[in-house]
Amino acid sequence: MLDEERHALHSESGEWTYHWQARQEEKAMSLSVPSTSGTATRPDPFRELDELYERVNQLWQAIGAGTPGADRWMPLADIEETDDAYVIELELPGVSDDDVEIQIDGRELTVSGEIKERERKGLLRRRTRRVGEFYYSLTLPDEIDEDNISAHLDRGVLTIRVPKTQQGPSRRVAIGG
Repeated sequence: MLDEERHALHSESGEWTYHWQARQEEKAMSLSVPSTSGTATRPDPFRELDELYERVNQLWQAIGAGTPGADRWMPLADIEETDDAYVIELELPGVSDDDVEIQIDGRELTVSGEIKERERKGLLRRRTRRVGEFYYSLTLPDEIDEDNISAHLDRGVLTIRVPKTQQGPSRRVAIGG
């Protein structure tokens, strides 16, 4: 109720307004605070972030549910361009060499594979690491030397070196008339 309304009620019936204000103060003082096992609990911001992460993942899965390969995930990657090559680093913890396939088609580089779920002896309480099929695709901006592409997997990071084709130095072209 607005202050103007309280004042109007007070001028008409002072007792009722006083009684209403006293009831509101009484309600405010008697709010109960839920507790578990009689001990106070602190909010856990990391739990809340985990819940948000799970909800966003569910949303992404729901959006992609109708597309082929929607159950695959995309690993994190860094792409570095040097003078003579592109270097792509993909985070693939727990993957073995045999579980990764690298394909090149023109300028399109595709990395796919699977991180297999390991056998567990106990009860899995929480999972934040990804398992299952992954897929990463990249279109490189320049012509590449397909015959000299190299890759190695070390400590959960797949590094792919894609050399550029040798091009002559750029030159200025004069406009003729």
